[in-house]
Formats: sequence, structure tokens, C-alpha cells
Amino acid sequence: MSERPADLERAIEATLFAAEEPMTPESLAGHLGDLAVPDVRQALKALAARYQGHGVHLVERDRRWHFQTAPDLAHLLRREREQVRRLSRAATEVLAIVAYHEPVSRAEIESIRGVQTSSGTLDVLMEAGWVRVAGRREVPGRPVIYATTAEFLAHFGLSSRRDLPGIDELKAAGLLDPVDDAFDALMGDGEDRVEEDEGGGNSPETDDNKA
Repeated sequence: MSERPADLERAIEATLFAAEEPMTPESLAGHLGDLAVPDVRQALKALAARYQGHGVHLVERDRRWHFQTAPDLAHLLRREREQVRRLSRAATEVLAIVAYHEPVSRAEIESIRGVQTSSGTLDVLMEAGWVRVAGRREVPGRPVIYATTAEFLAHFGLSSRRDLPGIDELKAAGLLDPVDDAFDALMGDGEDRVEEDEGGGNSPETDDNKA
């Protein structure tokens, strides 16, 4: 199948508009008749540039492309006030660790935090669609490992994990406690802390191999 650049852009535009989920350049190339993937990538970039300034944008998240409402117009589509679901401090810490260290096991999360992590905390993040099971670590016991999702990138407006803010940016924004305060908060009175399960206070599992 041979397409002129303008025709290819129109074909991609129509395909993405009708698609139920974001598509990769490879899936678009196959869907449109085994086109050359570099040609599809070039057409996607040209199409994205053409949509800049419009009411909808063509964006890439985790190598997948889709149309979305321009961020400054999103409020026009909300018919009612959204119910904001606030994460606990524990869930926020775990999400940050997964984002910056993925793929990471529960034992590795606990090692970084210095506190046992309940299965409920990870369940909350997976129910939100921001964390997923990414397989198992090929070490004795084969613990489950976790990673972030495309939904996580989209929610926080990131094209990829490379766009995550650095330590200096987090400090400047006041999102990091001073090292001494953070250390004291984690250590408490010198004994290990154990979180309550996010779902209702059940004792957390301590075996990282349990599902």
C-alpha cells in the first residue's frame, strides 16, 4: 500500500479517531496495510504538529498515540465536580518508589521505605490503574515485581518516565522532606513500623512472594 504524505495523515487520523484505545506506530502500520513504520512515525509527528492549538491534541503516551482534549479546555467537558480520591502518605510513597525504581518488588519497596508495606497499599494503586504486575524477578522465590502504567503517565501528563521530575526539582517544589526529618519520620522510636492494610486494618503479609 502506497500513500502520499497527506493521504497517510488522513488515514492515521481516521484510524485513531475510531480506535477504542491508543495505538503504536507498528499497530497503525499493520492496520493500514503493512506500511513502513518510519513513514507512519513521520506522519504521526506531522499530524501532532497540525493539531497544536486546536481543541483536541494528538499525543504520545508510552509509545502509543491517541487524541485527547486540550488541557485548557478539559473543564468545559465536566458536567459535575469530580470526586477527588486522595492517596494516603503510604500509597504516595509506594507510587513514587515504583515510578522511580521500576520494575521493583515489594521487598525492594520495603527496603527503600524502611517499613513493611501492606498488600492493601499496592491493591489501591492497582485499582486506580497506576501500578501493574510486571512479572517476577528471576531470583530465588521469584517475587512479583511492579511497574507503572500508561494510565499513570496520562494522569500526570507525562510522555514517558524520562519526564519525571528530578530530586532537585522535587526539593524546590517542597515535595521532599529534609533528609533528617524524613529519616526520623521513617524510624520513629527506633522500632520497625508496620502499616495497616489500606482496606481495613488487616495484618499485612510479609512474604513478598505471596500474591
